Amino acid sequence: MNILVAMETKPYQRVWLEEVAPGETFIYKEGKAEREDVQNADIILGNVSPKLISTGDKLKWLQTNSAGVDGYIHGCLPKETVLTNATGAYGLAISEYMVAVWLELLKKLHLYRDVQRTGKWCDLGQVRSAWNSTVLVLGLGDIGGEFAKRAKALGARVIGVRRTGTDKPDFVDELIHTDKLDEYLPQADCVAITLPGTTATKGMFAAERMAKMKDGAILLNVGRGMIVDTDALCAALKSGKLAGAGVDVTDPEPLPADHPLWKMENAVITPHISGGYHLQETHDRIVRIMAENLKRFLAGEPLRNVVDFSTGYRKL
Repeated sequence: MNILVAMETKPYQRVWLEEVAPGETFIYKEGKAEREDVQNADIILGNVSPKLISTGDKLKWLQTNSAGVDGYIHGCLPKETVLTNATGAYGLAISEYMVAVWLELLKKLHLYRDVQRTGKWCDLGQVRSAWNSTVLVLGLGDIGGEFAKRAKALGARVIGVRRTGTDKPDFVDELIHTDKLDEYLPQADCVAITLPGTTATKGMFAAERMAKMKDGAILLNVGRGMIVDTDALCAALKSGKLAGAGVDVTDPEPLPADHPLWKMENAVITPHISGGYHLQETHDRIVRIMAENLKRFLAGEPLRNVVDFSTGYRKL
């Protein structure tokens, strides 16, 4: 069986993979896979361009190194191909990023950084606390769940938002479904978006929905840029409707150098770096998920993180 490893791997990580699949053929391309490599692969570990995949290929299983799979759910894969994602790898890194940006905005650290460059010693006035605030977390998967735990530990009241399901985790104070989002938005001091990019989430936060948010709220987006209308976000920040925004994803992406969002002093913008391999533990977790799933696949056992093509979410 040909196993194409399309993501970067370190020597010790390759050992993890090869130990669970003795005798199988591994082809390591590390982000440089070509059409022929994809055509010959029975299994692909890592993300390849959807344009390289044909519905006539012999691909049996694609395991992405990302949590989001929006590029693969619209008919590019062979009919019987199983798609799994890397849910469980990114929660640590991205939730810590979210806490950092949230506190930065609450404590005006971004503004003090700006003033620092001028050499002025000045007091920028009152700040806010995570304690006793209300945090609305959209999506309670690995990333949203880990952020919710940390927000709860800081003394916030946490409301979790899910599409389906009624089991309330201990780390949220209240669980609601998406259809009640507008009802709860006016309560939230912080709205944290950790959702994937799907047809259902595209444009979810346009001007009309932002208008329903609490005055002075903070918006965090680590999901997909397409979820938030960037022009509406700029308007909400400029008017003071929102006190701040922390975005690791934008629409468009990359954000053009002349885009007004760059100039918003109450916005913290990073170039989609909260995940990736910036934290080594994230990279290791991805490969561990791949190794576990590879072992299961070869044994004919159910895989972790199988994606539902109709929703773009992991099957529960």
